[in-house]
Amino acid sequence: MNENINTNSYIDKFTLSPVSSLFFAIAFLAIGYGMILTFVGVYLKDLGLNDAIIGLINASFFLGAIGSAIFSQKIISSVGHIRSFSTFASLMVISFLLQALFFNEYLWALLRFISGFAFYALLIIIESWLNEKSSQTHRGKILAIYTIIFYLATALGQVFLNIKGETTYIIFILGSILILFSVLFISMTKIKEPVLKPFEKYSFPKLFSVVPLALTGSFIGGFFVGGFFTMVPIYLMQKYSSIETVSLFMACSIIGGLLSQWPIGLLSDKYGRRKMIAYNGFYIFLVCLLFLVNYTWENYIYFLGILLGLSIFSIYPLSLARANDVVDENKDIVEISRSLLFAYGLGSFISPVILGFGLFYYKEFIFIIFAILGIFLGFYSLSKKRIADDDMSIFVNVPVASGTTVVELDPRQDLEEEKENNNEK
Repeated sequence: MNENINTNSYIDKFTLSPVSSLFFAIAFLAIGYGMILTFVGVYLKDLGLNDAIIGLINASFFLGAIGSAIFSQKIISSVGHIRSFSTFASLMVISFLLQALFFNEYLWALLRFISGFAFYALLIIIESWLNEKSSQTHRGKILAIYTIIFYLATALGQVFLNIKGETTYIIFILGSILILFSVLFISMTKIKEPVLKPFEKYSFPKLFSVVPLALTGSFIGGFFVGGFFTMVPIYLMQKYSSIETVSLFMACSIIGGLLSQWPIGLLSDKYGRRKMIAYNGFYIFLVCLLFLVNYTWENYIYFLGILLGLSIFSIYPLSLARANDVVDENKDIVEISRSLLFAYGLGSFISPVILGFGLFYYKEFIFIIFAILGIFLGFYSLSKKRIADDDMSIFVNVPVASGTTVVELDPRQDLEEEKENNNEK
């Protein structure tokens, strides 16, 4: 018994040691990601810009993310991982520093696009490296650690918003420093550079006919998360005029999202994705109604933040699990998963645009739209066919923001390959 324990410990140490530099790099990236993404909307609101313009500028970040999913892999494959990481990290630092020095709506939209493109390209590089060093036995564990680090680091980034002083300069300079720290860890790595598969388009009408609930859930999940990071901070600033309230609310919500991943996964494995997506949708509807209620308890808003985080970050992982339940071994689940992630990114892009225009007319617009989408998702999910218990895959947690190569880290892909091999035998 002791020999098995020692052997497992040795294997874990052997597996995790080479990728520890990648975990440190993603931690610094996620701190900067969470901090800047929240801060930009708050800062633009302080400048007096209307919510519609802020929504468009924030949407540029996710437009860059969509572009990165399509084009960055070709750049990485031709230049190499380490050089690409340095290049994209430099682009992020340049965009942050230019935002600190100059302000112009069009310039900031361009800079947000560049930083979104660069950030998601950096995620692709790190995820493909993690996949390269992940064996079938440890792939799920590495993805779980990656998810935990990303959530905790993103939550920590919210705390940095409370730094005093000339906030604009400090936040963007600190964001630049964090990105440069990630470069230090990557530049010294000795991990073999993997071969990246090119992005392959998947017809959305065809995908909808195969996995309608998964595609719809991915898009709505992206809408929730994109709106949460970009426009909810603006709502909070309008209502409370306090950056401390914004940072604590955002941190509470993200921690709530992390804490919910494993319980929801266990429940969905037991009761099915369809029911859990539906319950999540109805739950979001009820939580959003609570935001519309007048209250006197001082810490009520943080309590609501935890409740909101418990649900909105679980929609996409549940949708991805639903796709794995439905799709048979004759279809390319990796490409379908990438397409669902693309739909998630599309929802994140559209969200600040719609919410920005809505906030311009009514400050509670965010939670009205969230409530409508929640109750729609609930009823839509219940209208779909139940999957038999024997056909269900396992639930897998994924980070709140992911590159297109994260699906290759998904241990369910190995299970699909095993099924195919067994069928051939």
